[in-house]
Amino acid sequence: MHFFYIFGFLAAGIKLANWHDWKRYYPTILFFILCDLFANIITIKQPLWRYQETIFATEILQNHTIISLLIMLIVYPVTILIFLDRFPKEMYKKIIWVFIWVLLYATVEYINLNYFSLIRHENGWSMIWSFFLILLCLQHYGLIIIDLWSHGY
Repeated sequence: MHFFYIFGFLAAGIKLANWHDWKRYYPTILFFILCDLFANIITIKQPLWRYQETIFATEILQNHTIISLLIMLIVYPVTILIFLDRFPKEMYKKIIWVFIWVLLYATVEYINLNYFSLIRHENGWSMIWSFFLILLCLQHYGLIIIDLWSHGY
């Protein structure tokens, strides 16, 4: 099932992302990937969540690490390209844009958690924590794009 999600995000990226400007967002993409990688490393003994494949390609996507790396290398760059490239300039539109993406990420996680069992929360992690983490990350990336605009990039 993770392959279907990854393919869906990739298809959306091909359709919606501005691939010609990828260098503009490359530092943000790397930062996002490195933060997730760091979080996975420091919580390796007591993970907060664990990806698992339960429906399709279980022999390929055997563990959390493989699935997490696929998400880092495909889903994050695509969504960051779409999110930042289309980030609005008006304040009320910025708030709506961030909220839409928080809902998108949280909805995907909720469905994967409760219907497909593709993710498992552990060690006190919950959807509430996920919601606030997603909100924090997307607000941060919105601030990055505002800073880029102010410097003429």
